[in-house]
Amino acid sequence: MRSGREPWKSGIEEPASPMIDGPLTEAFIVEKLHRNGGDPLSDGYAEIDIHEGMQLKCAAVLVPLVYHDEAWHLLFTRRAERMVSHQGQVSFPGGACDEGETTPEETALREAHEEIGMLPGDVRVLGRLNTMVTITSFHVTPVVGVIPWPYVFRVQNTEVARVFTIPLPWLADMRNRWEFPFPGRNRSLIAYHPFDGELLWGATARMTVDFLHLLGYG
Repeated sequence: MRSGREPWKSGIEEPASPMIDGPLTEAFIVEKLHRNGGDPLSDGYAEIDIHEGMQLKCAAVLVPLVYHDEAWHLLFTRRAERMVSHQGQVSFPGGACDEGETTPEETALREAHEEIGMLPGDVRVLGRLNTMVTITSFHVTPVVGVIPWPYVFRVQNTEVARVFTIPLPWLADMRNRWEFPFPGRNRSLIAYHPFDGELLWGATARMTVDFLHLLGYG
């Protein structure tokens, strides 16, 4: 299945960043993730106020990295309009933990297999980002992994309307996104400019920016 994006051109150099000394290699990404700790209980961003005794639901997402057209890309999905929640929104493959799952990797890989037909054995897991608490009270662990490209996806059409990629340098360019603070609250909303007709915003945009900051992008 094609990624669906149009030819991409950018004025920023790739794959280096002004904050990164040298090319962005897989080994560099692994080092940054491991240095981060990858603790599934680590404190990340919360979209809601957290209070003692609050019941949070377990979830995990796969943050898929692919390398093609001489650039790293992140792979996203657009949720189907028939979904009960978050219809038509851009997201990473993922969802709620199943009973018996003991690691975020299990959940993320299972969900990616169910949603887009990504075989768990085809994903090279690199590490984890800090967790995030979403507005829907999910405690989400993002799991970063490299997937082969090109790849034949088997999309679950009842859940996913489209699979596509966005180049990491475009995502790292701060001119391509906005951040809107919420008055009187220590929170903000991140929203990217449209890319190939797709709107990346909210929790998925926040995870994307967290990943970029971890790598040393401004």
